[in-house]
Amino acid sequence: MNTITLLLFLSGIGALIGWITNLIAIKLMFRPFEPVAIPLLPLKIQGLIPKRKHEIAKSIGNTVQEELLSLEEIIQQFIEKQDQQEIINMIKIKINDVLAKRLPAYIPSTIKGMIKNYINDVIDEEGAEMINSTMENMIHKAADNINLAEMIEKRINEFPMEKLEEVVMKIAKEELKHIEILGALLGMMIGLFQGIIIVLL
Repeated sequence: MNTITLLLFLSGIGALIGWITNLIAIKLMFRPFEPVAIPLLPLKIQGLIPKRKHEIAKSIGNTVQEELLSLEEIIQQFIEKQDQQEIINMIKIKINDVLAKRLPAYIPSTIKGMIKNYINDVIDEEGAEMINSTMENMIHKAADNINLAEMIEKRINEFPMEKLEEVVMKIAKEELKHIEILGALLGMMIGLFQGIIIVLL
């Protein structure tokens, strides 16, 4: 085997080994989903992400709640997007409907109108403040009673590993392909380097 053929052969073998190694490493991020015992050895292998799924889920939940988005912020965003005047108008319509049904028939319509107008004025004057106060109480109660981190952790733990693998592979397809190619290039360089050493010796 001449020198060039030897160098090409070793470079090709190195590239193949590097590509296969990285391909296996990518697969081992997820597979096997469940621990698999290795014959004759007291060892079990399992994909990195399935093995650490609970730790990853807990970490993501805490990060989202503490660093990215709190429950208070979510509710606050919802409140700010609501039209307070629309809410006040809905309250007035509901109260007027109740008054029309509940006020005794013997009360003159003029007095009923005065009562209705007075209540509407009170709602117009104090409705926004009452809504804000109510919403703030709701935010504090929700924050005390709902743990966003636990909700996220639970949802991630319930997410099927097959689906998670499919989603990750789909999103990071190009990046993972680059890792495979990089493995082949590094393997080729190592093979070429070994070939040069053999030739020189």
